[in-house]
Amino acid sequence: MASTKVITAADAATLIKDGATLYCSGVGLAGFAEEVAIAIQARFQATGHPRDMSIWHACGLGNAKDKGIYHLTQPGMIKRIVGGHFGVGGPILMKLIMENRIEAYNLPQGVLVVLPREMAAGRPGLITKVGLETFVDPRIEGGKINAVTTEDLVERVEFDGEQWLFYRAPRIDVALIRGTSADENGNITVEDEGIFNESISIAQAARRNGGIVIAQVLQVVQNGTLHPKQVKVPGILVDHVVIGRPENHMQTMGTQYNRAFTGDVRVPVHSLPRLPLDERKIIARRAAVELGHGAIVNLGIGVPAGIATVAAEEGVQDLMALTLETGHIGGIPADGPDFAHATNADATLDPGYQFDFYDGGGLDVAFLGLAQTDVHGNVNVSKFSGRPVGCGGFINITQNAKKVVFCGTFTASGLQIRAGNGRLEIVREGTSRKFLDQVEQITFSGHYAAGVGQTVMYVTERAVFQLTREGGMELLEVAPGIDIERDLLAHMDFVPRMDKVRPMDAGIFDEQWGRLSAILHG
Repeated sequence: MASTKVITAADAATLIKDGATLYCSGVGLAGFAEEVAIAIQARFQATGHPRDMSIWHACGLGNAKDKGIYHLTQPGMIKRIVGGHFGVGGPILMKLIMENRIEAYNLPQGVLVVLPREMAAGRPGLITKVGLETFVDPRIEGGKINAVTTEDLVERVEFDGEQWLFYRAPRIDVALIRGTSADENGNITVEDEGIFNESISIAQAARRNGGIVIAQVLQVVQNGTLHPKQVKVPGILVDHVVIGRPENHMQTMGTQYNRAFTGDVRVPVHSLPRLPLDERKIIARRAAVELGHGAIVNLGIGVPAGIATVAAEEGVQDLMALTLETGHIGGIPADGPDFAHATNADATLDPGYQFDFYDGGGLDVAFLGLAQTDVHGNVNVSKFSGRPVGCGGFINITQNAKKVVFCGTFTASGLQIRAGNGRLEIVREGTSRKFLDQVEQITFSGHYAAGVGQTVMYVTERAVFQLTREGGMELLEVAPGIDIERDLLAHMDFVPRMDKVRPMDAGIFDEQWGRLSAILHG
């Protein structure tokens, strides 16, 4: 089928000049133009070009090894990277960042999703409170994550006596986006994608700045065969279309294609596997108590994602609206390599609209991971032993939800527990402390949260804490079988307030619980 817009991936790679700024869509491998990235890598290996590129992306790109951003990490290819997350970028990218061989910025995912809309309209950047008093705040680190990174991309400004952050917009030379089908005029649909990504905003921003738009798809169809309401990126914005091979067009990091993720089929809830009775399930059960009837909820990756499974096991999945920052509303969020997707969703939005809702305080409660916390109630999930994993959507979500519940084990590295008969036993203690005098990096500010009156809880397998109005930590609950001195204070760098400590619900530690529905209806 003839089309002047369809070119090979190799030809697309030749269009990218030395020093170009690329804005890439994608979450993991979902929505990432892998076929084009492979061709860019091949061209660089053959010719040494393109060099010194600046790469912008809202979330982590890759599978933590040999896909995604990996293809753009040959030494010399990248001068600067600005991203929401680097944990799935692979060891070469992390090495380049930590050895100061490239400039690197970590900015909130929601900022990087919405920022292209500002660029598209010709505005100089984004003004928001997101990031205040975190490592993104220029008074702390300004989002710079290594010593060679010196230019200020974030500025603190004041309007009507209030503090805001201003994120400067780049000039995009190339928008690298992905869809499922394209017609001969370059109209792009996303019927086989599980999430939409911010493709249209990136495309509009590139065209506003005189750049080009390259879209990877699985197939090209005849003009007039695509329904206009299914077109996510109109052909007037698309310069070139590349047809990707299926193996370079993964739906998620772990799945080639699942119709449940596209919303074309609904999966029986009882078909989902149950969680084993381990520390993750115990944490998820106790955290689920904070859901609230009819609550609008966000679940983070890892331990918090287990709350969806617990809700399904307890038969209360329809009593709340679970959401994901990638745009899903309702349904059951997926975990692991399929994170960012959901089965049985009620709606899927562009992520920019989802983050508008989040930033505006639309979430009743958010459940996020707990990697490190400290005496001030700060939380770090973005940097460990100097390794800048990244914040993702964590800052947007935690800073603006009405209630935040941080979920994680009390210690890490080797923790083993035994649960049953309404009690918890620590079989082997983790060797790594998580309740510290000071976190390595402030991804969530306890001081800011206390100042705006936010409700903040910290749920572990053995204890529940709450942020005080003064910004410190208070112990609320302890699991049956746990000794406060031996199993808590001995493994903390500080002593929390302990005014009214009560036992955790003993049923949480049994194989069958069955009380969540009554709690939420109570």
